[in-house]
Amino acid sequence: MHQDARYMNMAIELARAGAGQTSPNPLVGAVIVKNGTVAGMGAHLRAGEPHAEVHALRMAGDQAKDATLYVTLEPCCHVGKTPPCTEAVIRAGISRVVVAALDPNPQVAGGGVEKLQAAGLEVIVGVEEEKAKQLNEVFFHYIQTKRPFVTLKTASTLDGKIATHTGHSKWITGEAARREVHELRRVHDAILVGSGTVLADDPALTARVDGKAWGVQPVRVILDRRLRTPLTAQVVTDRSAETWILTSPRSSERQRLALIEKGVSVIAIDDELTVDKVLEVLGERGITSLLVEGGAEVNGAFLQAKAIQKMISFVSLKLVGGRNAPTIFGGEGIASMEDALDLIHARIEPIDTQDIRITGYPLWK
Repeated sequence: MHQDARYMNMAIELARAGAGQTSPNPLVGAVIVKNGTVAGMGAHLRAGEPHAEVHALRMAGDQAKDATLYVTLEPCCHVGKTPPCTEAVIRAGISRVVVAALDPNPQVAGGGVEKLQAAGLEVIVGVEEEKAKQLNEVFFHYIQTKRPFVTLKTASTLDGKIATHTGHSKWITGEAARREVHELRRVHDAILVGSGTVLADDPALTARVDGKAWGVQPVRVILDRRLRTPLTAQVVTDRSAETWILTSPRSSERQRLALIEKGVSVIAIDDELTVDKVLEVLGERGITSLLVEGGAEVNGAFLQAKAIQKMISFVSLKLVGGRNAPTIFGGEGIASMEDALDLIHARIEPIDTQDIRITGYPLWK
């Protein structure tokens, strides 16, 4: 089992290479080992392209016969954009398969393991399972709920302020923390803000490194019930990424047509733009992961709706004070400390001498 864990961890690290590129597919890594030597390895790098097992089998060639395959997610057994991986594994003569986690996709869901076992292969399931599930937390959530996995990102001062009482917010955190935010954007399908953020900051909402576009750009989602987004806003004019504006059916038809003419998708969903309806619509449109970078009111709405799966908070060791300076969460908030939301599996990590990053998962009651 020690060797199994070692090679599975290698497969998990290979899978990470596809972060931000495989959606809506999962991140998968595979390693083929024969006589204590790695004969092949691979990772799924883009939806519609060969799966990790196929890359590893091609690299291993004839060495795959009677070898062990380590794979982070159960091999598929259905025809999608690519043929079933189970057939390729069986044809190659693999004798033993070690799987980290079963695939929750109803088209697989244990069927891949059953096919391999029926062909006479030894199959072991559950090696480094928790690591593999965390690696694919987005995929597991989306497959099971048909809604995007929501990560709420905040940047605040030590006293919880996201701007001064005048609204000034550039910059709360340093360059290192801001680079991490661009990495977060790169690995998400979409970024969501409210129209207030667009009006106040005119953000580009793109993933960049050294000022240049970085990877596949996330869809920019703007909650704008009254269609206040200016036609001159960067999210409208720069064409760097898709922009979807979610609005009320009662919003201005004239403004709607003007935005559409600029290349923006305007989606009328309901009068109140409830979080539940927003997530339903985004899920239907194939958004598997959503990075919420809103202001206090948007953040408060997601908190109230219990619609946050992960929280990443960048905290700067600065103090600004002020009763009118906005904090991370708006809205009514929670009435009793007994009902306060706990974060579990939390990590607190320094970024540099002035900023820290807190990552955790809400424990909803």
